[in-house]
Amino acid sequence: QVQPVESGGGSVQAGGSLRLSCAAWGRTFSNTMGWFRQAPGKEREFVAAINWSGKTTTYADSVKGRFTISTDNAKNTVYLQMNSLKPEDTAVYYCAGSRWFSKSQKDYDYWGQGTQVTVSS
Repeated sequence: QVQPVESGGGSVQAGGSLRLSCAAWGRTFSNTMGWFRQAPGKEREFVAAINWSGKTTTYADSVKGRFTISTDNAKNTVYLQMNSLKPEDTAVYYCAGSRWFSKSQKDYDYWGQGTQVTVSS
């Protein structure tokens, strides 16, 4: 299947905003899309997930209230709106798909290449 493609990363100052996009045209078996991130020297961690109906979402505690995940089904695209960014949000952000609604990386088998987000203080 065609892998998802992330875009929208970049550099921003603390307190700023970015919106990441994930084009998921090959998502045939992915009922849920998630965002994960990996900071230098750290393990990849869960950020947010949404089902394609858009009615169910979940977030990591570290981003709750600052990040919003959403879908545009017509465009097969998932978004991650990131507000009030902090230096600790600096990481490579990955989009991924799963058959199940899950926060666990092992349940995701449809991964993009990632997009870099850098937040300076």
